[in-house]
Amino acid sequence: MSDKKAELIVKQFDSLAAQRTNWESHWQEIGDYIIPRKADINKARTQGDKRTELVFDGTALHAAELLSASLHGMLTNSSTAWFSLRFRNAELDSDDKAKEWLQSVEDVMYLAFSRSNFHEQVHELYHDLITFGTAVMFIESDPKYQLQFSTRHISECYLSEDEKGRVDTVFRKFKMPNRAVLQRFGKDVLSTKRLADIKEKPYEQTTLLHAVFPNDERDITKVTNINKPFTSIYVDHEEKITLSEGGFDELPYCCPRYLKSSFEIGYGRSPAMTALADTKMLNKMSEVSIRYAQKLVDPPLVVPDDGFMLPIRTVPGGLNFKRSGTRETIEPLNINTGNPLGLQMEQQRRDMIRQAFYVDQLILGASPNMTATEVMQRTEEKMRLLGPVMGRLQAELLQPLIERAYNILSRDNAFAEVPDILQNNDIEIDYVSPLAKAQRQGDVQSALQLLEIMAPLAQVDPSIMDYIDVDGMSKHIIKTLGVPATAVRGDEEVKKVRNERQAAQAVEQEKQDILTAAEAAGNAAPLMKALS
Repeated sequence: MSDKKAELIVKQFDSLAAQRTNWESHWQEIGDYIIPRKADINKARTQGDKRTELVFDGTALHAAELLSASLHGMLTNSSTAWFSLRFRNAELDSDDKAKEWLQSVEDVMYLAFSRSNFHEQVHELYHDLITFGTAVMFIESDPKYQLQFSTRHISECYLSEDEKGRVDTVFRKFKMPNRAVLQRFGKDVLSTKRLADIKEKPYEQTTLLHAVFPNDERDITKVTNINKPFTSIYVDHEEKITLSEGGFDELPYCCPRYLKSSFEIGYGRSPAMTALADTKMLNKMSEVSIRYAQKLVDPPLVVPDDGFMLPIRTVPGGLNFKRSGTRETIEPLNINTGNPLGLQMEQQRRDMIRQAFYVDQLILGASPNMTATEVMQRTEEKMRLLGPVMGRLQAELLQPLIERAYNILSRDNAFAEVPDILQNNDIEIDYVSPLAKAQRQGDVQSALQLLEIMAPLAQVDPSIMDYIDVDGMSKHIIKTLGVPATAVRGDEEVKKVRNERQAAQAVEQEKQDILTAAEAAGNAAPLMKALS
């Protein structure tokens, strides 16, 4: 027997499903032509079936793979730091204890990311992002690896936004084997019919709903699993029975959108959508070109109607017999052997697809005669191309991802004890990925250019350098470049080093003064003797 809470969840799901209908046909076309392995949005596809029957040209497939791999390398590269932490209170940036604790937190987080399945799942997320325009990743705690990541297929997820345009509601419709349902939720919450199905058909699948949305009716005075900021409910979709109810301290899903129209709710748009028309046309043209090539290689034949003993054998070594006294022969049908216009149009479509996915910019090669400066400028240009997307990805992917991971690890007591001086101090995120660094490179160049311009002026009037705070500029450059905190001295340590240097210089100067005085006294002795 169904319950009212489950019935309400199903009604809410039906509303979200109706709003998503138009997107599904769009996603299906993208799946058919650009990402065939996920081409099961509104088509019933079986596991292991062939899904490339509509693909006659792989330009869009390869371009999508290249862009997704590039985003992974430029935003969340596994071999380089891609985020750092700092205190909102800038005064703590120069405190050695604060820096050491933050660095230890970063080390724990990076280790958790590397031990988990993060990098394999985030690559799937980038691929969904640049094809479907919307990607969904679920983040949870794991008893063995601390963190567990799961990129959900867009066909399973139904989204809604808050008043600020951020996704705060995620419904997921998915299937689970009957016996797994029993293992996950226990027999006490299952209906009699479901228990019978599990017994008779343990390997068949049951459709479930998982709804996560803000808990607007929670009682903040009670610390329970169902009084958390976000509600989590699992429902048997067919039986309309609540299987489990709990909550999350923060939204466990990251739902980035590549681009988004202001009047469209929940879902985003992608480079694949831009390239879809050219991709479909290119596939159709390639199909025609293949047929044309087949006719050239194996042309249709002109055969006299009374000269040969049919059928005609066109296989290698095939023998064909004709009646004696006839002069007619088998000849290929004359076909136009040139198709330059078609080939030119195909290349135009390929170029348009490559532009949509930034292929030419992402694979800019360096010639042997290029200087290091030219290589750096090309790299910066490549990075800046994705700058418009950076802001949205920081807000909808990186920030909730890092915050969710930090909170999970903090609740699991994975970090060192917070020093007393750091209590009640908020932590902020700095993005130091290659793409983020490229965006900030202009600030570093401006600072260095200022010093270069001021140097000749200082030769005329040294006091002109009083306008420049060298320490402040150095800190700005260090922060912009994302140098690890452990590689930079704090203010107190710098002060100590400078005092020691000044003391050493004072001692050296004193020795030099004594030697000079002694030398002067030695030169004066013969003169005094001569005058006496």
